[in-house]
Amino acid sequence: MNKDQGWLNVYKPKGISSFNVVYKIKKKFNLKKIGHGGTLDPLAEGVLPIAIGKTTKLIPFINKNIKEYEFKIKWCEQTTTDDSEGKVIARSLKIPSPLEINNQILKLKGNILQKPPLASAIKINGKKAYQLLRANKNFEIKERLVFLDEVTLIDSQKQTSKFFIRCGKGFYIRSFARDLGEKLETKAHISSLKRIKVGKFEAKNANLLDDLLNIRQRLFEFKGFHSSSCMLDDILAYEIDDEKDITSISQGKSIKLDIKKLIKTPLDLTEEKIIFLTVRNNIVSFGKLSGDLFKPNKVLI
Repeated sequence: MNKDQGWLNVYKPKGISSFNVVYKIKKKFNLKKIGHGGTLDPLAEGVLPIAIGKTTKLIPFINKNIKEYEFKIKWCEQTTTDDSEGKVIARSLKIPSPLEINNQILKLKGNILQKPPLASAIKINGKKAYQLLRANKNFEIKERLVFLDEVTLIDSQKQTSKFFIRCGKGFYIRSFARDLGEKLETKAHISSLKRIKVGKFEAKNANLLDDLLNIRQRLFEFKGFHSSSCMLDDILAYEIDDEKDITSISQGKSIKLDIKKLIKTPLDLTEEKIIFLTVRNNIVSFGKLSGDLFKPNKVLI
């Protein structure tokens, strides 16, 4: 079993890209394979889950997790990037009242259509949108369906309002601010953004980047280093201990499982379901469960 895999819950500071956070950790600990879940803009701060080794294969599952943010909206100005980094392209004199804001956000729950910001990493004909924006190209980004679980107004001071939001994959806080401004018949952009939770990873338990870069022990001996299975929550999981089964999985072969031993019982075994296999608290594979037959999609050993 390769122990050099797992998760780091890193607190990304402002003024650095998610890519640079990964690069610094990779260089410091001489890692071959590393990746992050859920990109944060350089101006944003907060929780950035870092996957080490073969745990990088689990990043798509982290990206599907519910995320929580605290952020501030500045009213009366719309920018090219929908945050304070861009140029002001439209202005308004209207500052919405807390009552107006609350009446509007009550309507914004569940699945909603959202158009991502022009300054985003979404690809348009093979080029990233922010690259086209920098090159002054004209282009359109299509609306997409995103999930908004909860939004709360925390505070309003003069031209700025502070919010809490809980949302799903692909949700852009910058787009939310821009669109909310339009619905309130004014203009708006994000002035600060902090991600406080991604799935089970929370800001209060995150490791500061500077602390990580200053530790002297090996990364895998660090108390803030977590097993690959720590991201599992309400996900079907099965612990295997039979050496023959472990060998079969390592070779990409299907194995039979005792359904009664599933850590969480599936509601319906007639449909194929994604399931994670673990050995001593580390994920070794994930794949489809059809009846009692497990067929691996990816192998992590």
